[in-house]
Amino acid sequence: MVELAVSLAILMILSAIAIPSLMHSLRTYQLNDAAGRLSDMLKFTRFEAVRRNRAVPFQLQQFGNDWVAWADPDNDGNLDSTEKQVHISGFATLLPGGGGPPVPTTAITNAVGALLPTPASPGPLQFDARGAVRVSGTPAANAYVFYVGGNPDQFGYRAVILLPSGATQVWTASAGGPWKRTG
Repeated sequence: MVELAVSLAILMILSAIAIPSLMHSLRTYQLNDAAGRLSDMLKFTRFEAVRRNRAVPFQLQQFGNDWVAWADPDNDGNLDSTEKQVHISGFATLLPGGGGPPVPTTAITNAVGALLPTPASPGPLQFDARGAVRVSGTPAANAYVFYVGGNPDQFGYRAVILLPSGATQVWTASAGGPWKRTG
């Protein structure tokens, strides 16, 4: 019985040490996954515009605490079951349009130039037949940023940058910064 009690005590101590590390890894994975899926949806929308040889809008809509991003090749503004879509829900979520994390973005702006926060509903955001970004029919001059974060923000942030050319970049920052490009 003494050996069993000692074994259980050691197991509980090791679990108490390991669980916070595992939770941190899980939350970091969830942030990276959400940012990666959003970046992939932007790339898919761009490739769909090039493939169809016409402009294809990128749509983003909030449903409660969840977000849905989709390519809208029929340009009706409605989420159809046949359109490729990505759901961002759970721990990792998009930060509201116009708002960003409290981490200075100097590293990103030094690398890509001025950033425009992406509105919560980027209806006028689309890719033209060449794959370049257009906003309300006009070629984009600046990069757009989608911020992904969690609650609480102790696990950091991700920024999905959409360049005027249509290329995407993913940046990461801890809760205190600084930003580093990851993809």
